[in-house]
Amino acid sequence: MTLKISRILHAGYVFECAGRRIVFDPIFENPFSRNCHAFPPVRFDLQQIRALPVDAVFISHFHDDHCSFESLDLLDRATPIYLYCHFEELFALIRELGFSDVRSLKVDEAVQLGPFEIIPRRALDADVDSMFHVRAAGLNVLNVVDAWMDPETLEQLKAYAPWDMVLWPFQTMREVDVIAPSRASSALAQSPQLPEEWPEQLQALAPRYVVPSSCQFVQEPWSWYNHAMFPITYRRFGEALSEWLPQTTVVRMNPSVSFELSAQELVAAAALPWVLPVGEQDVDFDYRPGLTPPPTAQIAQHFEALTPEQSALAREFCRTGLLEKYRDMELPEESYFAAPCGWQLTVYDHVGKAEQFRYRIHADQIECDDDIATPQWQTEIPLAKLYAGLALGESLTSMYVRINGAPADADIVDDPLIRCLFNDAFAAYQAAQLKRLQAAR
Repeated sequence: MTLKISRILHAGYVFECAGRRIVFDPIFENPFSRNCHAFPPVRFDLQQIRALPVDAVFISHFHDDHCSFESLDLLDRATPIYLYCHFEELFALIRELGFSDVRSLKVDEAVQLGPFEIIPRRALDADVDSMFHVRAAGLNVLNVVDAWMDPETLEQLKAYAPWDMVLWPFQTMREVDVIAPSRASSALAQSPQLPEEWPEQLQALAPRYVVPSSCQFVQEPWSWYNHAMFPITYRRFGEALSEWLPQTTVVRMNPSVSFELSAQELVAAAALPWVLPVGEQDVDFDYRPGLTPPPTAQIAQHFEALTPEQSALAREFCRTGLLEKYRDMELPEESYFAAPCGWQLTVYDHVGKAEQFRYRIHADQIECDDDIATPQWQTEIPLAKLYAGLALGESLTSMYVRINGAPADADIVDDPLIRCLFNDAFAAYQAAQLKRLQAAR
């Protein structure tokens, strides 16, 4: 008996064994998560996906690039959905989408499905995500998804070494650096370094095969993020693996690519017919140290004009809604804003025209104050993206927020706009997707 493993896109995989098929973190969209474009590029045959028999779907965590309702919407509603998540709201939303069998995954509690045993394993941030230990055909496969390895979990997983295959998240995205580039300029100017804990972790697992996994996307074609957020190339990762584990084979799996894994070998298999590669597939990331970010005014011109109603909603949020939201939240004691501070929020419309809002902040209090001459903290955002964050559940990494003046010892997530948009916005993206899908019906 063999185990067939196929790549969908990003962290999405199909595992097949003895006539059973399970799917992990399915993404059947391009782009997904608003502005994540498949890299390498693909398209999907949605008609084939709608007819695809699936025995179960396993979702590692609630982030919208792993749990997307527009992708789940293509599947039969009788398909069991297994989700690792500590918040009941997302389970309720999936049921509202129409799935009747939605189950909660627990760390180290195995799920048996025919020839498959799927065991969620604890990730470093256990409040957010999980990893999957898959056992089938006498094989052990570790799907790390895009989690960081918990030290205790690593000790637990050593018992299964040598692993037959490990799906390893090889990209170290620099989200903070692109949001606050002035503070991170020195980091952006440096050549990428792989995390120092990776050699020890991978050597402890001693896998026969390693697949560079997750992060199969870039942003819009014009985005400077494509040269600043993704520092690790497939080539660099492969070279490092050959140094750390000379007996291990690095296996690149582009979307649609399939392999049959057995105890003896790994053999190429028929590709997924409903994932359709477009153009060159063996592409690699193009990281450019020292890149100067374009001004937010220029970035804003890539987005379509809002309707008058949408513009009014976003601007009214800046005048009143933001203040009300900020006052209702509890500020961390160590926050930069615990001391009096002047803050400027600048929004740019579709032609790059700026509109500034200035505020005086002290702890949990905030007031509009146009007389502030030199705000210590400055935040910029395209108006279209501010609206998307308010009405469409858009996530932080696709909003092109720019923070200027944040001191090195300040946490950028203390930014008042970021806090007001995301402090209690759990599953906002999925809720917005559900609303659109229901309206379309």
